[in-house]
Amino acid sequence: MKKTHIIGLVLIAVAIGIILITTGDASTYVGFDEAERIAQNNPNQKVHVVGVLKKDAQGKIVGMHFDPAVDANRLEFIVQDSLGRENQVIYPAPKPQDFERSEKIVLVGSMQSNKVFYCDKILLKCPSKYQEGKISADSTATYEAKKQL
Repeated sequence: MKKTHIIGLVLIAVAIGIILITTGDASTYVGFDEAERIAQNNPNQKVHVVGVLKKDAQGKIVGMHFDPAVDANRLEFIVQDSLGRENQVIYPAPKPQDFERSEKIVLVGSMQSNKVFYCDKILLKCPSKYQEGKISADSTATYEAKKQL
């Protein structure tokens, strides 16, 4: 074989190896029921669960337990997935900023045998940050303050 053929085969083998490694680590978007089925077959398989925080009539999060004085790296709460199932979630890290104001969240993690979802990462979706027409400061007041300087 020529050297160019050998180099070409090695490059193809490396490319196939990279593709297999990256697809083996990819996780999928599922509900809590499917996360439970996946965990029975492969407890280390990571999945994405999209849901909303369970809130009461006043807008307070139901079932949230976070006490930084006791353990600043433990957040517990209840999430309702897109299929309607509610599940207890444990996040072994500090509470994310604007957690209470998030409308939808994406949890990355896995279901454990005790039917509690342990997440490694929380992605917050706060549409209020992107709504047009809402300005947090009065622009005329800022302009008047600058004029006086």
